[in-house]
Amino acid sequence: MAAVLELIAGSYEQITFGYRVKTGENDWTAKPDFTHHAHTASVSAVAASERFVVTGSKDETIQLYDMKKRTEHGALLHHEGTISCLEFYGTSHLLSGGEDGLLCVWSTKKWECMTTIKAHKGHVTSLSVHPSGKLALTVGTDKTLRTWNLINGRSAFIKNIKQNAHIVRWSPDGDRYVVVVNDKIDIYKLETASVTGTIANPKRISSVKFLNNSFLAVAGDDETVRFCDVEKAKWVCEFKAHETRVKAVDSLMVDDYCVLLTASNDGYIKMWKIHLKELEPPVLLGEVNTTARLTCLAVWRPVQPISDGPSKAATSEELTQELTKKKRVREITEKVIVEDESKPKKKKKKNGGKKTVKQ
Repeated sequence: MAAVLELIAGSYEQITFGYRVKTGENDWTAKPDFTHHAHTASVSAVAASERFVVTGSKDETIQLYDMKKRTEHGALLHHEGTISCLEFYGTSHLLSGGEDGLLCVWSTKKWECMTTIKAHKGHVTSLSVHPSGKLALTVGTDKTLRTWNLINGRSAFIKNIKQNAHIVRWSPDGDRYVVVVNDKIDIYKLETASVTGTIANPKRISSVKFLNNSFLAVAGDDETVRFCDVEKAKWVCEFKAHETRVKAVDSLMVDDYCVLLTASNDGYIKMWKIHLKELEPPVLLGEVNTTARLTCLAVWRPVQPISDGPSKAATSEELTQELTKKKRVREITEKVIVEDESKPKKKKKKNGGKKTVKQ
């Protein structure tokens, strides 16, 4: 039986697109499901869990969508500045980072901000949660890579990387992570926290995605997607994916093969079939033209199979009307954890050495 999933893409035109995809063995078809103009500036980040989809924007808001009820669920208004990165951990938590230097941890049960960490002196440019859920990595414009203990909300490790990195990603098994600075990828081993290999892309890198523990898909400011073997730190395959630069990549496993999803400034979202054991240039399964300049991409898969019959596309007006029935989520008083890096702490204070700032 064919599976059904949803592609979610954000654009410079402030619109979020949803496409229902009906899958087959060698032919995937994507049909418009909804378009929504919830943001007042370009969409900068998108993430999906089993139930929710979230989008972040330069308008400083995070919009929530309940894909089970197919309604807009509200807005998170805690950040000041562009929302630069969003990532779910399972179904229980969402992490967000922004230009204000904050790393926020949200509970998806009541959409409360559980912890706010002043993660970087500059912008938070990217974050990644370890598969265990106990650690998170962030990079920012203060030229540091930081490891966070999510159990106590404190800094576990700080590494000066001498340049402003804009992407960080854990491998699926959590043994490695990669840090991207412009066109360069540094591959780290968790055990030693040291660089085990470096590889350079011909153009500035815009998006990376681990296909499995060994292979990383890399897209940048050209029309080509390349695959990197992270163990050997070398390119193993490349193919022309779009007519212009590729802005975002995502992937999912289906049966015994991998599906790579690519989104470009040319307006297209494309779906590619890859056999990771052979790692030959992928086969195009299907594509859809959004007619917009795409910025970010995520794939949503329901917990239970959803109907693959024709569905009514939700309009912006319908979702806006639904939003008026919902309560907008906003935390008024928060604990902001500020890391003091001037000198090592000799002993813990009664309050754990944390400075509490009332907002």
